[in-house]
Amino acid sequence: MSGKAMLIVISGFTMLFMVVANNFNTVSGRVTDNYVDYFNKTTSHNIAISGANMAANQLFLDSTWNTGYSNLDYQNGKLNVTVQTIDAYKNIKRVTSIGIFRKDTSRVEVTFAPSKFSKFAYYSIYEGTNIWWMNKDTVWGPFHTQDKLRAANHPVFFGKASSKGGIQYYTNQATDKPYFYGGYEQGVDLTLPTNGVTALKTPAQNNGIYFNGNDAGKGTVYLKFNGDYLLYRYSTMTPYDSIHLPTSAPNGVIYIDNGIARIQGTVKGAYTIACSGSSSGKGTIWLDDDIVYSKDPRIYPTSTDMLGIVAQSNVWITDNTPNRDNININASIYVQSGGFGAEKYDTRPVSGTINLLGGIIQNTRQAVGTFSGGVIKTGFSKSYRYDTRFMTASPPFFPGTGGFEIVSWYE
Repeated sequence: MSGKAMLIVISGFTMLFMVVANNFNTVSGRVTDNYVDYFNKTTSHNIAISGANMAANQLFLDSTWNTGYSNLDYQNGKLNVTVQTIDAYKNIKRVTSIGIFRKDTSRVEVTFAPSKFSKFAYYSIYEGTNIWWMNKDTVWGPFHTQDKLRAANHPVFFGKASSKGGIQYYTNQATDKPYFYGGYEQGVDLTLPTNGVTALKTPAQNNGIYFNGNDAGKGTVYLKFNGDYLLYRYSTMTPYDSIHLPTSAPNGVIYIDNGIARIQGTVKGAYTIACSGSSSGKGTIWLDDDIVYSKDPRIYPTSTDMLGIVAQSNVWITDNTPNRDNININASIYVQSGGFGAEKYDTRPVSGTINLLGGIIQNTRQAVGTFSGGVIKTGFSKSYRYDTRFMTASPPFFPGTGGFEIVSWYE
């Protein structure tokens, strides 16, 4: 190859290497820029997430906390958190957390709603000294008692279980230890609020239905749900009057003030019926017959029918002819000072089964029947099923635990 040709080849390779080197430098610069951009965005995002978690912790510790954080130095950046009440009636709050790192900004929004007692399949303050959870007892949803969990021969708990007083075994741990498939926690302290019932009075008087038991002749109100209508009367000797529920109770609250309620029927929609009072049987709700949903959520998963039964004193299954052959109850039942039980549980005839879909939250556990040798002698046997919708939803204005739960998280 001549010198001239060699010179041309060398010049060509030189030009080629210069172009390749320039491209390498450009790619290297872009990689560095991309890494810096990614690092900045990731850091600002992490700051925003940290702010949301910090605010959530504050709200869980103090439900009234609304201070937030203003231009807080955090992870070499800045953090701004605001707490806004977006529904004062239902006490729904939204936390907005903004993380800033260099020129990048990230935003996280979290919505909190009050935690409701309806999330429990079973809750009690007092379990009684001689009432035991037995081998045939199965609890399908969350369980809590402020008392001791008294266990005999391996009862089964499929949801998260907790107790304040620990576990008491009928004989010993080996033969009686419960099966906890959702976990168990001891020493949890969760009391009932003192205004769980009376807090529903104001919403009933504003976009709900309010019955005043203090009015003469109106101390007892008979209520029958009939789809979109609520039938009511104050004596079995008079015909029912009718109320269109979507029109008269758009917020879903029905309240009997210082009275007695006797209920039955088929519920269409979401409602909570509450009854206050503490003397002469006041504040008691009687179940005179089946109270069920128009669309059973076990058959219709999209059913929006939902009922809360909230009583100051007790909720009793009436000892009458309709309730001598089973009773079907679709509701979350909350009893402030008494419990849920069967009238004359120890003298009424064998009455079949309590088929409950929902949950029981009560101060004191009550009896529904008597047994001997595993055979029912009086009253009812129990078939309680948890309504899993109550894990994330609740009947209108159902009593809350005093804490918050996260209902949405948006990044």
